[in-house]
This record gives sequence, C-alpha cells and structure tokens, in this order.
Amino acid sequence: MSTTLQITVTLAFPLLISLLTTLPPLITAAAVNGNSSLTAYDLLESYGFPVGILPKGITGYDLDKTTGKFNAYLNGSCSFSLEGSYQLRYKSKISGYIAKNKLTNLSGVSVKVLFLWLNIVEVVKNGDNLEFSVGIASASFSVDNFLVCPQCGCGLDCNSNVKIQKIRSNHLVSSV
Repeated sequence: MSTTLQITVTLAFPLLISLLTTLPPLITAAAVNGNSSLTAYDLLESYGFPVGILPKGITGYDLDKTTGKFNAYLNGSCSFSLEGSYQLRYKSKISGYIAKNKLTNLSGVSVKVLFLWLNIVEVVKNGDNLEFSVGIASASFSVDNFLVCPQCGCGLDCNSNVKIQKIRSNHLVSSV
C-alpha cells in the first residue's frame, strides 16, 4: 500500500510541477490579449488619437496587436450632425488598421459632403491636426475638436443650454 502511494506521488509530482510552470504564461497571455482593462477610447489614446473620433456608446472592440487590425462595436448604427454642417454616420461595426497616429482601411464611418455620403477611409494625426480622407479628398481639423465624444442623435449639442465651440477646419482639399 505504501509502495503504491509512493509511486503515485512520484509520478504526480513532476506532472504537478509541469502544470504549475505552464499555467502562468497562459494566464499572462489571456490577460494581455483579453483587452479587459482597456476601453476602445483608452486604446485610441495609446495610439495618439483623441477619444472624440468615436461616439459615446462603444460596447467593445478587438485588436490583433501583431497586424493592428481592429473592430469596434456599437449597439446599432449611429448618426449625428456637428454644428449643422457635418453629418456623420457610424455603422454598428467599425473596422480598420491602427498604428501610431494613423488609422487606415477604415470601414463603417461616413460623412455627408454636399449630397453624397462618402466613406472615411483614413485618419492621420499630423501634429495638432487630424486629417480625414475620403479617398479623393481630405479635410484637416484641430485635435482640440475631438477631446469630447459626440453622442448618437445629437452630436456635441445634446444639452441645448450649453454652447459648444465651433468646429475649426480647413475645408475639403484635394489629396492629389
């Protein structure tokens, strides 16, 4: 009886040590890849962007840190007007690639220019400005315009008693 117990303990001990030495890396990897501690807004800031390029209400996101491929999620589509001149629309899924000061291959975000809805395909932070590209044209705005997240439906003017600073921009210019 004691021989059987000794053999079982002798065989189980290396297995237990092996299991204990492999668990910490798995837990660490889950904590790093789980994104549970960072919000989508925190992620934007870590790449040099202000939080206000996304509307309030992002419910989650995923990010492949090796490629920069990301998806951000809203409960539904979202649209609003800024200062009555810029109309923006977000789909329930926004995706693209993120790198320091650069968002590329964007999908799920569009802006109304004159009578046309155009997809915003790239955002580049250049100093104190953000340059938004719709492919054939781009517009530059001060980063200060994006320190606050707009709300679906009402943008930045959700409380009619509060005066919102006008959006400062360099109007659409050709990217050619």
